[in-house]
Amino acid sequence: MSLLTIGINHNTASVQLREKVAFSPDKMSDALQQLHSMPAVSGSVILSTCNRTELYVEVDAQASNDIIHWLIDFHQVNEEDIKPSLYTHTNEEATKHLMRVACGLDSLVLGEPQILGQVKQAYAQARENEAVQGNLDKLFQKAFSVAKRVRTETEIGSSAVSVAYAACTLAKHIFESLRHSRVLLVGAGETIELVAKHLSDNGCRQMTVANRTKERASGLAEQFDAQVISLSQIPTALVNADIVISSTASPLPIIGKGMVESALKSRRNKPILFIDIAVPRDIESEVSELNDAYLYTVDDLQSIIDQNIEQRRAEAVQAEKIIAIESKEFQNWLRSRKAVESIRDYRHASDTVRKELLSKSLQALSSGGDPEKVLLELSNKLTNKLIHAPTKALQEAAEKGELEDLAVLRKSLGLEDL
Repeated sequence: MSLLTIGINHNTASVQLREKVAFSPDKMSDALQQLHSMPAVSGSVILSTCNRTELYVEVDAQASNDIIHWLIDFHQVNEEDIKPSLYTHTNEEATKHLMRVACGLDSLVLGEPQILGQVKQAYAQARENEAVQGNLDKLFQKAFSVAKRVRTETEIGSSAVSVAYAACTLAKHIFESLRHSRVLLVGAGETIELVAKHLSDNGCRQMTVANRTKERASGLAEQFDAQVISLSQIPTALVNADIVISSTASPLPIIGKGMVESALKSRRNKPILFIDIAVPRDIESEVSELNDAYLYTVDDLQSIIDQNIEQRRAEAVQAEKIIAIESKEFQNWLRSRKAVESIRDYRHASDTVRKELLSKSLQALSSGGDPEKVLLELSNKLTNKLIHAPTKALQEAAEKGELEDLAVLRKSLGLEDL
């Protein structure tokens, strides 16, 4: 059996094409059961995200075309459309690929951590459908441990590479803990929602959402137990805010220098961190002139992001080295498994011969045969039976001039080197 990966991702296909072969949650169980029921397949896991669809299977060596045709038939897609975008990896390359995926090295955003959770979910679904076992099961367990090692031994996931995450990271660096920080979020769009999630994940429990329409803000606030105010209430809210993060579509600034100056006086000059990730800007640039107001714009964050991307690339080099070592170790384990199977088969075959000849010898003795002759015949026949296959292999290797094979056979039989 061989380990096989067949997939399509953001590097090989457009989102329109990827959508055609994505597995929806309601079809995943049926897909796993169909795939696992194929005669050549002994184990399968399906990973399907917005950026990739990948089939990880343990199959007979020549079954890749059958798996590809199954994928095409399941989604009823045109073969000519999909085939050029598919990639295939076998054995060690399949092992490396899964490890790279789990570590975020094959992601659209290098080092992003969400993919590991998605791989674990795919594995769990395969387990629920009894579709993964044996070597494939061991491969996924190994991939999880490798991802943990990469996260522990490198800094690939520690640097912010999105505006929302960078904003949260900046706040976390300035304030030792976000648990007691009071945050004012201006806007209720997708970026602010991501900011709120990152803040919540980092312990922030005191958030207020200011938005033009309270209805949109209410839906966001409910997710994070936040308060909701209107834009006109911002001047009052600033007095209690330690951090202000703004991202709206307003064509004009919402927070001005005078508004901030007044709030700082009421706070007795206790500083406020302002992060403006809107374009055009939500916060007047003159705010940065105030002594206790610290203003960062989207350009400042982009500079941080660019530096962090370079840092992640540097960390990825170390991660690749870890994967190379771990992949080779897993392949060595697979080869050792084959040796164990061969040893078991060889012992079974030898024991079958022994039992057969012993039974005949015992029958001869019970019939009054000469014990010495019976034992001599047993030893001769047992020796001849056991050396027949090795002798034939030695002869064939010598006749064909296969000196390396001959040397291996001699070594396995305990003979001196040639």
